[in-house]
Amino acid sequence: MSWFKDNKFLVVLGGSTLVLAIVFFMVGSKGGGRYDQAKQDYDTAVSEATSYERLPLYPRPENRDGKSKALDEYRKATEALQAAFKPYRSEKPANVSPQEFTDQLKAVNDALLKAFADSNTKLPEGFFSGFERYRTELARSGATGILGQQLQSIKSIMLALAKSGPSELRNLHRPGLPEEEGRAFEARPDQVARPLPLEITFVGPEKSARQFLSAITQPDSQYIVIRTLRISNVKKDPPRAADAQFDKPPTAAPAAADIFAGAFVLPGEGEEAKEGEPAPPPAPKADSSRILAQVLGNEEIQVFVRLDVMSFLPAKKLP
Repeated sequence: MSWFKDNKFLVVLGGSTLVLAIVFFMVGSKGGGRYDQAKQDYDTAVSEATSYERLPLYPRPENRDGKSKALDEYRKATEALQAAFKPYRSEKPANVSPQEFTDQLKAVNDALLKAFADSNTKLPEGFFSGFERYRTELARSGATGILGQQLQSIKSIMLALAKSGPSELRNLHRPGLPEEEGRAFEARPDQVARPLPLEITFVGPEKSARQFLSAITQPDSQYIVIRTLRISNVKKDPPRAADAQFDKPPTAAPAAADIFAGAFVLPGEGEEAKEGEPAPPPAPKADSSRILAQVLGNEEIQVFVRLDVMSFLPAKKLP
């Protein structure tokens, strides 16, 4: 007993440490129990949610019926849309020999040259229907099929432009296709059509632009989507009076009564008229009519259009 009395500090310190250790143990045990319970609840919830996700349809009957109806409507709408584009869907074009494609290209180019000559349209130097590369070289045999399809599309578009009567075709640019470089075209999984791009720049009256754009946007044998359209005036300055163009109406011939008026003088008429001499013709009447000069409406515009001729891919089978 004397040791405890002599070492009170150590006794108190040891007792306090023991009490704290017991408290920490109880708190830790209780916290560990809560963690274990929370972990168990979380694992149970994850397992239950995963089992729901793996079900073909969500559990409740009304949800199952609603989902089945929505899927059926979606399938019908998709099939109807694919059927609507069937006229613009063609089989993969067959390849021909490079020389045969060159002959087709020359024939199309000659037809376009004649059409533009008939409409008095100025063409860019070295015009070759957008296929200037093949003026001096042959196309790859594996690319002639898709090039032939694109050639016919360009022919149709250019004939529509020539018919609209532009004053000048400034540029016809056809971006290259992968097949021309020996690569294969690879469609994306969600892709339903392959675009064949084309850029056209021409100058003409406003009527020519309206007629051309109306012609190419009416689906016929091909489906065309306009991606970019830019229209600007050729003349940058505002019109002036000197730009007016008009025709004066012809001067009306004098009436027969006016011709003979003054040719004979009745007695007592014309104090200054001498006997036997005809009276001078009357002075012409001042023309009070006004001719309006037209200074607007004859301007030409420059049109740049970038378009895609859509080559639709085979219809996809729904799962």
